[in-house]
Amino acid sequence: MTKRATLFLAIILLSAGAFQSLASDGVRRAPSVDDLLLVKSAGGARISPDGAWVAYTVTEADFKQDAFVTQIWLADTATGRTFQLTRGEKSSSNFDWSPDSRWLSFTSARAGDKNQLFVINPAGGEAVQLTKSETAVGGYAWSPDGRFIAFSATDATPKAMKERKEYLGDYEVVRREYNHTHIWTIDVMEAMKEPQVGKQRTKGKDFTVNGFSWSPDSTRLAFSAQMNPDLIQGATSDVYVLNMADDAVKKIVSQPGPDGNPQWSPDGRQILFSTYMGNPTYFASNSRLAVIPSDGGAIRSLTDGFDENAGFVAWKSDGIYFSALQKTASHLFKLNPSTLAITRVTAPENIMAGGFSFTRDGKRMAFTSPSPTSLNEVFISDLPFNPRRLTNMTDQVKNFVLATREVISWKSQDGAEIEGVLIKPADFDPSKKRPLLCVIHGGPTGIDRPTLLDARYYPADMWTARGALVLKVNYRGSAGYGEKFRKLNVRNLGVGDAWDVISGVDHLIGKGWVDPARVGCMGWSQGGYISAFLTTSSDRFKAISVGAGISNWATYYYNTDITPFTINYLGDDPADDAEIYQKTSPMTYIKRAKTPTLIQHGEFDRRVPIPNAYELRQGLEDRGVAVEMVVYKGYGHGITKPKSMRAVMQHNLAWFGHYIFGDPRPDLTAPAVAEKDGK
Repeated sequence: MTKRATLFLAIILLSAGAFQSLASDGVRRAPSVDDLLLVKSAGGARISPDGAWVAYTVTEADFKQDAFVTQIWLADTATGRTFQLTRGEKSSSNFDWSPDSRWLSFTSARAGDKNQLFVINPAGGEAVQLTKSETAVGGYAWSPDGRFIAFSATDATPKAMKERKEYLGDYEVVRREYNHTHIWTIDVMEAMKEPQVGKQRTKGKDFTVNGFSWSPDSTRLAFSAQMNPDLIQGATSDVYVLNMADDAVKKIVSQPGPDGNPQWSPDGRQILFSTYMGNPTYFASNSRLAVIPSDGGAIRSLTDGFDENAGFVAWKSDGIYFSALQKTASHLFKLNPSTLAITRVTAPENIMAGGFSFTRDGKRMAFTSPSPTSLNEVFISDLPFNPRRLTNMTDQVKNFVLATREVISWKSQDGAEIEGVLIKPADFDPSKKRPLLCVIHGGPTGIDRPTLLDARYYPADMWTARGALVLKVNYRGSAGYGEKFRKLNVRNLGVGDAWDVISGVDHLIGKGWVDPARVGCMGWSQGGYISAFLTTSSDRFKAISVGAGISNWATYYYNTDITPFTINYLGDDPADDAEIYQKTSPMTYIKRAKTPTLIQHGEFDRRVPIPNAYELRQGLEDRGVAVEMVVYKGYGHGITKPKSMRAVMQHNLAWFGHYIFGDPRPDLTAPAVAEKDGK
């Protein structure tokens, strides 16, 4: 082990030691649902160009206004002192530094009902509003000379549309009416005096802008754009260059599949971008980094030899830095654009680092990292890698009895090697058989990692406090294990996924750790789909919870907002290949269903439209299977407010409490409610 790897491991073990040392103080207890929701989380880590500051966000639940609120904090890299920079009921996020490090910019809806751009001095004081855009400010970027900020915003509603609504009421012609996103710029000095509408740089209905970046000399912008904002058009994303002198636009990348996130080389001669190199079936494929001359020309892929998705971080004088998963770990890598040699920067092997940012000279960086015994913390490091922790977020949970987390592996039915995260009670005794609860992540190209803490949807530490084991399965298709593994569930969705979950259950039963009569399963989104597949095709589980899950791929295909996803994985539409849709749909096996099932779904879910939930509920009820369905009002695919997240967790606790732990059957229509909600 290298010296710097040893140092980082020592930091993690020090945190673990502090965490475990509280076991004998007599005041530790299992967390409640509200305890979990009230844990603050750190995110982002953006070091100032001069290296003096690291900005990061802290998000916390505000029950009074029923919102998760994000504010910006700063860490002084010299002293380690941390303090809150922004305040208020409205979130402040999407932050960045001015090139001279004098200002921190951010977006917030604090001055109205839509996000505008603000700047604040890191030493404190009042924030200054820079924009008064008619629609919300999206992404933005400072010009390298610090004179301008480019930002994206959607088109304002035209007068004719307003008049139509006034006369005919509100309606939409599906896939015919879009609000395109375009690029605007403001002069920073003028905006400091008075908020600016800005100058619109791109216009029209030919494309809608995604990401963009400035050339090193501040004369051009590279941007990616697709034909319209509809998610089904993601494959049409190409790369363009905008000349700031006359607003002339030139397309320099035009190939099948999405091409995006353009970034300039330090000398301005090349543009790097993320690409699938013309592959139209890209959902489960590796994304690559490629370069093209800034005036257009031949495309050169740089990461063909790297078997994972490469996420651009920075292009410095010594090479291109990118981040990527490596199984459940995540690392920073450096690529030599001439030789294509790739070296790993971070250590040790199992570090889970992300959110990297660099100083102007590339000699220092900031990043975030959690561990099995610590929450996400903010770190700083000089290069070579030599990390130093700046935050102490883990102190929040020092009085809770929390489970241990480790990565385990087993063989699936077809011999595929599967990994998962096993969460054990603090007092785990291998001679004792325990209940087991399986939690299945979404995606399918998501991943579960051995990190503290599970504070949303499925409160693992509350189940381990009752003596259960929790297994999170990185089933085939999960990110981090390479393209071949990611494609193992192409035309095999549900079927192969079920093999991976059930074989994981069998693996733990074989160790003598699990009571096979007390096994449950749950998941959200793709995890909800796999749970639905298991509830209709298997009798291995005592109870199941299906969160925002697919029950019928044909129903899903015809209703979802992202139909290309289905074609990528199943190969065709339901009319032309009914057989593959039947093979992979939970409803095909509904006559075999026996497992008591809780169904949870957002009322306005467009990703997995709610007819999937109603279809499964009715099919289970028709066959006399115990089923409850809860619709969370006002939500789409995810639950985004603390009170409803409290409900989601309490409903899952009650469901599995009855079927796994023997509690009385809950009446979800009449839950226990605190007399006064002081949160």
